[in-house]
Amino acid sequence: MLTEQMILEALKDVQDPELHKSLVELNMIRNIQIKDNVVSLNVILTIQGCPLKAKIQQDVTDALHAIGATDVHLQFGSMTDEERKQLTQSLKKQNTTTEGMPTMLRPNSGVQFIAVTSGKGGVGKSTVTINLAVALARHGKRVGIVDADIYGYSIPTMMKIDTKPTMIDQMAVPVTAEGVKVMSMGFFSKDNQPVMWRGPMLNKWIRNFLVNTHWGELDYMLLDLPPGTGDVAIDVAAMIPQAKEIIVTTPHNAASHVASRAGVMAQHTKHQILGVVENMAFYETPTGELNYLFGKGGGDALAQALGTDVIAKIPFAQPEENTGSSVYDEDSAVGEAFTNLAEDLLY
Repeated sequence: MLTEQMILEALKDVQDPELHKSLVELNMIRNIQIKDNVVSLNVILTIQGCPLKAKIQQDVTDALHAIGATDVHLQFGSMTDEERKQLTQSLKKQNTTTEGMPTMLRPNSGVQFIAVTSGKGGVGKSTVTINLAVALARHGKRVGIVDADIYGYSIPTMMKIDTKPTMIDQMAVPVTAEGVKVMSMGFFSKDNQPVMWRGPMLNKWIRNFLVNTHWGELDYMLLDLPPGTGDVAIDVAAMIPQAKEIIVTTPHNAASHVASRAGVMAQHTKHQILGVVENMAFYETPTGELNYLFGKGGGDALAQALGTDVIAKIPFAQPEENTGSSVYDEDSAVGEAFTNLAEDLLY
């Protein structure tokens, strides 16, 4: 005979798919009734219209069938404003120290921060960010991306993300795509409107992305910085002194010359430079011939100037299958290059 305690034990392993916490821990399971192994209960969602309601329903049903329930009847409700406020406060308490600093920024948090930067736009910095993040996720790592290019946000479009973060009171739950958690100004700007802010507002939003977002447990956080050495790059350097940097350039000497400024800034801020990624390094024809569309030597020259190495040379290619996404298949030449880069960082 099933008991209420058996029901709760079975559902301790069922998680809210966005918060990644037990439904029981979140007090989302209520009003349990059992009659002849037929179970009825209420599931109280964080918000009305929860986008993953169907998955929660399936997971709860499967868990109860597994312990002998012959039939399961679920009724869904949503938390009150006060309950959402309390949940937000609880999540924020877990995310921040007593001084209000995000716990992930502690040197011993276990989260590795990688800032991806460049001297100028148009060199594929965001392409490197998302494909490295996806490659790390394919290796089983828990990865997040902060699209810190507030003026030139592009990550949601490049990853073909058409949903927005779930908001629980003032706490955002990042969108997950390709196994990577993502936060971007692009989720909050209507109709592709430009962002016209001065430095203090930029700092505030970067801090919001770290403090008021429920990231859960992460192994890697990648920050797609705006090109150059402006306010955001300076703020990130001060906010995350333990971050390491990847400098992105193309083979063109002018691009690498400009990128050297971003590298010198990293040296001034004591950020470790992981290395240089030379994007669009060459184009390989179907016959195996290599065409150097943007010249040669820019990445090597930049690495030499910064006293580091070229850690990847990414071929020029279009993503396969005409999906519109800038995430490359792991079996493609570009995908393999990012897999190798991820493995070099991991091992």
